[in-house]
Formats: sequence, structure tokens, C-alpha cells
Amino acid sequence: MDPVIALVGRPNVGKSTLFNYLTRTRDALVADYPGLTRDRQYGIGRVGPRPYIVVDTGGMGEDEEGVHRGMHEQARLAVEEADAVLLVVDARSGVTVADQALAEALRRTGKPVWLVVNKTDGVDERLALTDFHALGIGTPQGVAAVHGRGVPALMEAVLAGLPEVGEGGAASPVAEDPAAVRVAVVGRPNVGKSTLINRMLGEERVLVFDRPGTTRDSIFIPFERDGRPYTLIDTAGVRRRARVRETVEKFSVVKSLQAIEAAHVVLLVVDAREGVSEQDAHLVGHVIEAGRALVLAVNKWDGLDADQKRAVRRSLDIKLGFLDFARVHFISALHGTGVGLLYKAIGRAHAAATATLETARLNQILQDATAAHQAPLVRGRRVKLRYAHQGGRNPPVIVIHGNQTARLPEAYRRYLMNTFRRELDLWGTPLRLEFRTGENPYADRPNPLSPRQQARRRRLMAHVKKQKSKRRRR
Repeated sequence: MDPVIALVGRPNVGKSTLFNYLTRTRDALVADYPGLTRDRQYGIGRVGPRPYIVVDTGGMGEDEEGVHRGMHEQARLAVEEADAVLLVVDARSGVTVADQALAEALRRTGKPVWLVVNKTDGVDERLALTDFHALGIGTPQGVAAVHGRGVPALMEAVLAGLPEVGEGGAASPVAEDPAAVRVAVVGRPNVGKSTLINRMLGEERVLVFDRPGTTRDSIFIPFERDGRPYTLIDTAGVRRRARVRETVEKFSVVKSLQAIEAAHVVLLVVDAREGVSEQDAHLVGHVIEAGRALVLAVNKWDGLDADQKRAVRRSLDIKLGFLDFARVHFISALHGTGVGLLYKAIGRAHAAATATLETARLNQILQDATAAHQAPLVRGRRVKLRYAHQGGRNPPVIVIHGNQTARLPEAYRRYLMNTFRRELDLWGTPLRLEFRTGENPYADRPNPLSPRQQARRRRLMAHVKKQKSKRRRR
């Protein structure tokens, strides 16, 4: 599975800026103000030769009183669960006592540590890097996170030092059928993930206990049903705090993200008695971002009265209204109600995610869609969508070629996506549309008309358009 890389350092050295550049998002709040990040922020890294999970942390090195104590604890947890650590320092501030203390603490962890000297733009980079050799953490790597300069080379070096899956990395400990459908069962603590897996398998395969934190790591379980191979991935919904009494457990986003990336289909389990939480919505967002097929299972449905069931359905519509492609199943993992239907939903979602879409069929759908609702005018010109073809699977990608596609309104893009999904029966999987504009073959040719002739032609075309408009109104 994907390695985990933690970003640590003093406050205001640019960790969140680097996080946003690595994930190609704006998930981490960035401002010229120390202490803005307090909790761990997780994302999928997209800069480098292979994917990974990157963790942003709050500033360390300050006093550990009040809120800073919790921030330090969050950062220490991120270091413990990471495969590699990037110690981010500020080139403009030089080496500080806090940097020295952090470097010493990170050396004691035994984790691979990379020294990242940020904000090298506008300073003498060679001189700045020379100063940071004093920290004794390998060769300092100069970057400018706000512009991305030096970051791709940094990540290529970092990932080259981490083992690939199957070479000592975190991978499935069992021999897996290459044709098996990998199903990751994810959700918040104590929603019934392990109970559901046992019910699906028909045996007590994983430990179940009425307390958050029973599952400690991702468990890969190969099995076969109706002649079809599957691999269920039971994930740790919580994580034990390092060197802390067993009274408090923490939701582990890392394990869920790794399971999502390793799976073909994600089975998200929600507790009907607690409703849809913010963590559930975040997990759904990660599933969509990863492009994985999704089945939503609302567990503990038995025992709810009619009013409670209506409240749960209303909560699903409000908080997960954007999840219009996934099918919702109301189940009881404990008693087995509705569990058998999950296999059909998983198979349908996997088939949709890996479907082969014929070019002729895609073009026919595109032609019918544009005939029913023409693309809008942009700057007086009609957007023309000429042809479509498949660009990828899991998730399905449809590439549409035309002119001025970059200016196509979002509402029309959604209309096309809904049309393709309905006509191709692509339910249970995210669908991505890519629009490409062809090059104008006459763009670089000089205009043979004089400026006066060009102006006259524009007036004539405007007159012709006006006359056509009048005839249509009649």
C-alpha cells in the first residue's frame, strides 16, 4: 500500500504550503501566521513517481503549554505512523534552537528523515543550505513550496528510498488471486465493520468487541462466493495513542486511506443510530478523489422506529446529497438483514468502474445529448463538442473533444455527466469527463485581409446574424 510521509517543523515554516502543493489541493489553510495548523491533515500525494499519503502537522518546537501540547502530540503521532519524515525549516530564519531540538528528536525515532529547506526564493540558496548542514540530517534539500520549485526532485529522491510494495512495504500478507475484487470496508469506530465482514464470510474471522479500537491494523481476507474471488479488507477504525493509557483511541485516517487506494470497491459503513457524521463525509470525499467505486451500507437499521428512519434518510440527503452515483443499502450486520444484497451492489459497482466503453456508443450519446440541449454560446460563439472516446478505467474516464471546451459552464458539464451515466448504466462509480480543445490550424497564419476589409467583414457577419435572429423570432 502507499507509504506515509509526515511533514514536521516549527510554526510558519511552510508545511501547509508544501502539503497543498504535494496534494494539488487547497485543503490546508495557509496564512502568514504561526500556529494555524493544529490537527493532522491527510491527503493523497500527487507529486512524484508514485502515490503516497502525506500528513500535515502543527508547528513543533514551541512551549508545550495549553493548545501547543495537543499540537505536539498530534505531530508525534504523525511521525510514529509515517514511513518517512520531512523536517521543514525556514531558509530565511536560519538554524534555530527549535530546529536543533527537532532534528535531535527525529534522529532518535530511527525513521528516514529528510531536511527540507523551504523559502529559498530570494536568498542565496547555497549559503542557506550550508548553514543547515549543522543539523546533521543528511544533505539539505532546497525548495520553494509556494512555487513548487525543487519539490518534484525532492519527492523523487524521498520515494526512491522507500520500499515498493512486495519489497518490504505494507502489502497484503496473503497470496491474492489477481482476478479478485478487493473490497475495503471502512467507516468510523464501532459502526460494525468487523461484524459485517464476519456476516459476509459466514464465520468469526475477525475479532468483534463492543468497544472502539478492537481492530488494530488492516486485515486482508481472500475468499470466494458463487465462484467469484474476493478480498475483503477490514480496516482499523481507530488508532492507539503512542505511550498513552488505553482509555483514549483516535480515528485512523491513514489506514482508511491506504485501504481505499488498495481497493477496487469501497464499502462505507455508517451507523444508523448516530447518523452521518463529518468524518463519514470526509471519507466519501477521499473515495471520490481516489476514483474508487462505492457502496454505502447504513448499519444497525433494525430496531429503529419510523421517525428515526425518516431522520436518517433526511440526514443522508442533506449531508451526502452529492453522492448521487452510489447505491444506499440499509442493513443489520448483526442479524444479517440486507447483507446478501451487498454482493450484487459490489459486483455492479466494480463492473461499472472497469467497463469498456465503445467509441461509437459514446459518440451517439454525445450527439443525442447536444441535439436535445445545445451547448451554450461563449463570447458569441457556440461551443461545439465533436467526438468522444474512453480515456481510462477505474474510474471510467470519457474524453470529449471540441472547441472552447475550457469555457464550458459547469452546469452543462454536469448535464453531460448525468446523461452518460444514465445511458451507460455507470452506477456505483465516479465518472470523470475530460474536455480537450483542438488546435486551430489557422491560428499562426497571417490574415490576408487588410484592417479595413476585416472591419467590413465583421459588420457584414453581425448583420447576417441579426437577420437570422429576426427570422427565427417570426
